[in-house]
Amino acid sequence: MDDHVHLLLVLRADQSLTEIMRILKSNSSRWIHEKSRERWRFEWQRGYFGVTVTKSQVERVRQYIKNQKQHHQRVSFQEEFLRLLKAHQIEFDERYVWK
Repeated sequence: MDDHVHLLLVLRADQSLTEIMRILKSNSSRWIHEKSRERWRFEWQRGYFGVTVTKSQVERVRQYIKNQKQHHQRVSFQEEFLRLLKAHQIEFDERYVWK
């Protein structure tokens, strides 16, 4: 997708999501800037959103990621993300969600 990425990860008990995201963002930014022939500016947004998934839902999440292009033709990522925050009663200020 042009404006977001979904990852399905298995973390060891001694790994933190914060550290994994720092490494992923850092290395992917470097790779994109080194490989890009065009001089467009790529940058990650400051934050990220992570949720846990039970083993029984892994295949469902895998299929969602695989079919997200079709899914986001019906429901935008922004709409879906805000619904997810509300459904899980996560407090947020919409003025800052997309910064």
